[in-house]
Amino acid sequence: MSYGQLLLLILPVFAMIALGVVLRRIHWVEGEAEKSLLRIVIYVCFPCLVFESVVSNPELQEPGNLLGAPLVGFGTTVGSIGLAWMLGRSLGLTIGTGLRTFALAAGLGNYSYLPLPIMTGLFGPESRGMLLVHNVGVEFALWTVGVIVLSGLSLREGWKKLLSPMVLTLIGAVVINLTGLGPRVPKMVIEFASTLGACAVPLGLLMTGANLANYLGDPKALFEPRASFGSAVLRMAVLPLAFIALARWLPVPMELKRVIVVQGAMPAAVIPIILAQHYGGRPLTAVQIVLGTTALGVLLTPLWLRAGFAWAI
Repeated sequence: MSYGQLLLLILPVFAMIALGVVLRRIHWVEGEAEKSLLRIVIYVCFPCLVFESVVSNPELQEPGNLLGAPLVGFGTTVGSIGLAWMLGRSLGLTIGTGLRTFALAAGLGNYSYLPLPIMTGLFGPESRGMLLVHNVGVEFALWTVGVIVLSGLSLREGWKKLLSPMVLTLIGAVVINLTGLGPRVPKMVIEFASTLGACAVPLGLLMTGANLANYLGDPKALFEPRASFGSAVLRMAVLPLAFIALARWLPVPMELKRVIVVQGAMPAAVIPIILAQHYGGRPLTAVQIVLGTTALGVLLTPLWLRAGFAWAI
């Protein structure tokens, strides 16, 4: 696909985030409504999307895919956080001045809301299964290494988050798929999960924008040279090249190579903003990173996707 075609593919994704900002600013989504909608996305819609995407996916009947994809997700996430930590220290950030938050926010790419519609648009709905299994490794890295880096605490808090409805649903769907019971799941159940799962990404993108809108009251505070420039170089230049190289030379299936290229082209994830609030980090630093890389992502993500698919696949 040309750069223009890829740009047109991702623009609606970023437009949904912008719409979420508008809805929050005009007070159509706020307070308890915002929290409730986020719960619906996390605890209802995404588990349904996971179930429908995995339960009868033939690609996920291969043991190599089931083991390799999470390992790649875990390894790339931990490696990216480590690079972000070293970059933050070289920029003069220290523990107490934003180093921990910078490491997690700059190192963690958006691994669900943006990649899912992009993968679906490029390779069809069946491609979502590999991405979701890959994301198990990302989640594992986030709630173990990520929590330690951000908070300096033990693993106790993070381990609890691993037993989320999405992960439990994924385990159940994989078991059903591997045992060959997928075709026996009633059609009504699949259609029910598909209908709710279709709401996961658009509603999640709207909630992403609504969450970001909470920090837009002081525009001057949204830019800080070290956090903004440093994360932009890492997230939208260094890591895309590293992920493309990994996809080219790593001996993994084509479906996983596609996931690696797409993940490398992603801006920063939004969840570090929430985690920074909970674990005593610096939410504003995370916001600066998310907003800066997302703005660049509108233009650079299609470029990296085109380069990655041309060179690595």
